[in-house]
Amino acid sequence: MSLSIRNQLPGTVTTVTPGEAMATVKVRLAGGQDLTAAITREAADDLGLAPGSAVRALVKSTEVSLATAPVQGLSIRNRLPGTVTALAAGDAMASVKVAVEGAELTAAITREAADDLRLAAGLPVVALVKSTEVSLATA
Repeated sequence: MSLSIRNQLPGTVTTVTPGEAMATVKVRLAGGQDLTAAITREAADDLGLAPGSAVRALVKSTEVSLATAPVQGLSIRNRLPGTVTALAAGDAMASVKVAVEGAELTAAITREAADDLRLAAGLPVVALVKSTEVSLATA
Protein backbone atom coordinates (compact mmCIF):
# COMPACT_ATOMS: atom_id res chain seq x y z
CA MET A 1 0.00 0.00 0.00
CA SER A 2 1.30 3.46 -0.87
CA LEU A 3 0.59 6.38 1.45
CA SER A 4 0.81 10.13 1.08
CA ILE A 5 2.37 10.39 4.55
CA ARG A 6 5.98 11.42 3.99
CA ASN A 7 7.28 10.45 7.41
CA GLN A 8 7.42 6.65 7.71
CA LEU A 9 9.96 5.64 10.33
CA PRO A 10 10.81 1.95 10.87
CA GLY A 11 11.19 0.75 14.41
CA THR A 12 10.55 -1.91 17.02
CA VAL A 13 8.00 -1.78 19.84
CA THR A 14 9.71 -1.73 23.24
CA THR A 15 6.72 -1.18 25.53
CA VAL A 16 2.92 -1.21 25.30
CA THR A 17 1.05 0.40 28.19
CA PRO A 18 -2.68 -0.24 27.80
CA GLY A 19 -5.22 2.06 29.39
CA GLU A 20 -8.99 1.89 29.46
CA ALA A 21 -9.47 3.50 26.04
CA MET A 22 -5.98 4.43 24.86
CA ALA A 23 -2.56 2.79 24.90
CA THR A 24 0.88 4.31 24.77
CA VAL A 25 3.38 2.47 22.63
CA LYS A 26 7.11 3.13 22.85
CA VAL A 27 9.00 2.47 19.65
CA ARG A 28 12.77 2.30 19.23
CA LEU A 29 13.53 3.78 15.81
CA ALA A 30 16.18 2.32 13.52
CA GLY A 31 18.53 5.18 14.48
CA GLY A 32 18.19 4.40 18.21
CA GLN A 33 15.79 7.21 19.20
CA ASP A 34 12.66 6.46 21.18
CA LEU A 35 9.26 7.58 19.91
CA THR A 36 5.94 7.42 21.76
CA ALA A 37 2.61 6.83 20.02
CA ALA A 38 -0.74 7.26 21.78
CA ILE A 39 -3.27 5.08 19.94
CA THR A 40 -6.56 3.48 20.86
CA ARG A 41 -6.31 0.32 22.91
CA GLU A 42 -8.46 -1.38 20.27
CA ALA A 43 -5.91 -0.48 17.56
CA ALA A 44 -3.04 -1.78 19.69
CA ASP A 45 -4.93 -5.04 20.19
CA ASP A 46 -5.93 -5.31 16.50
CA LEU A 47 -2.32 -4.80 15.43
CA GLY A 48 -1.12 -7.37 17.98
CA LEU A 49 1.47 -4.95 19.31
CA ALA A 50 3.92 -6.35 21.83
CA PRO A 51 7.58 -5.78 22.65
CA GLY A 52 9.61 -6.86 19.64
CA SER A 53 6.89 -6.10 17.06
CA ALA A 54 8.23 -4.45 13.91
CA VAL A 55 6.28 -1.27 13.08
CA ARG A 56 6.39 1.88 11.01
CA ALA A 57 5.68 5.13 12.82
CA LEU A 58 3.68 7.40 10.51
CA VAL A 59 3.57 11.17 10.99
CA LYS A 60 2.03 13.70 8.62
CA SER A 61 4.46 16.49 7.74
CA THR A 62 1.95 19.09 8.99
CA GLU A 63 2.25 17.54 12.48
CA VAL A 64 6.01 18.08 12.77
CA SER A 65 7.09 21.28 14.52
CA LEU A 66 10.66 22.55 14.61
CA ALA A 67 12.74 24.27 17.27
CA THR A 68 16.24 25.64 16.90
CA ALA A 69 17.20 24.81 20.49
CA PRO A 70 16.27 22.17 23.05
CA VAL A 71 12.83 22.92 24.48
CA GLN A 72 11.90 22.52 28.14
CA GLY A 73 8.53 22.53 29.86
CA LEU A 74 6.48 20.94 27.06
CA SER A 75 4.13 17.99 27.16
CA ILE A 76 5.32 16.92 23.71
CA ARG A 77 6.96 13.51 24.19
CA ASN A 78 8.74 13.16 20.88
CA ARG A 79 11.79 15.38 20.46
CA LEU A 80 14.12 14.23 17.72
CA PRO A 81 17.37 16.16 17.22
CA GLY A 82 18.47 16.56 13.63
CA THR A 83 19.87 18.81 10.96
CA VAL A 84 18.07 20.70 8.21
CA THR A 85 19.09 19.19 4.87
CA ALA A 86 16.80 21.12 2.52
CA LEU A 87 14.21 23.87 2.52
CA ALA A 88 11.66 24.67 -0.17
CA ALA A 89 9.72 27.84 0.62
CA GLY A 90 6.70 29.23 -1.15
CA ASP A 91 4.73 32.39 -0.41
CA ALA A 92 2.74 30.85 2.46
CA MET A 93 4.32 27.52 3.42
CA ALA A 94 7.73 25.86 3.60
CA SER A 95 8.72 22.20 3.36
CA VAL A 96 11.74 21.43 5.53
CA LYS A 97 13.72 18.19 5.29
CA VAL A 98 15.43 17.17 8.54
CA ALA A 99 17.99 14.37 8.88
CA VAL A 100 17.56 12.55 12.18
CA GLU A 101 19.68 9.57 13.16
CA GLY A 102 18.85 6.83 10.67
CA ALA A 103 15.95 8.64 8.94
CA GLU A 104 14.69 11.80 7.32
CA LEU A 105 11.63 13.78 8.40
CA THR A 106 9.66 16.38 6.47
CA ALA A 107 8.04 19.29 8.30
CA ALA A 108 5.44 21.50 6.63
CA ILE A 109 5.50 24.86 8.41
CA THR A 110 4.56 28.42 7.55
CA ARG A 111 7.00 30.49 5.54
CA GLU A 112 6.88 33.07 8.33
CA ALA A 113 8.01 30.45 10.89
CA ALA A 114 10.83 29.29 8.61
CA ASP A 115 11.98 32.89 8.21
CA ASP A 116 11.70 33.64 11.96
CA LEU A 117 13.80 30.55 12.76
CA ARG A 118 16.27 31.43 9.98
CA LEU A 119 16.14 27.85 8.75
CA ALA A 120 18.81 26.82 6.27
CA ALA A 121 20.62 23.64 5.30
CA GLY A 122 23.08 22.61 7.99
CA LEU A 123 21.17 24.21 10.87
CA PRO A 124 20.64 21.91 13.89
CA VAL A 125 16.98 21.62 14.93
CA VAL A 126 14.72 19.55 17.13
CA ALA A 127 11.69 17.95 15.48
CA LEU A 128 8.69 17.88 17.84
CA VAL A 129 5.72 15.53 17.43
CA LYS A 130 2.85 14.98 19.88
CA SER A 131 2.38 11.30 20.67
CA THR A 132 -1.29 11.54 19.63
CA GLU A 133 -0.13 12.45 16.10
CA VAL A 134 1.90 9.27 15.63
CA SER A 135 0.12 6.39 13.89
CA LEU A 136 1.53 2.89 13.76
CA ALA A 137 1.49 0.30 10.98
CA THR A 138 2.73 -3.23 11.27
CA ALA A 139 5.39 -4.35 8.83
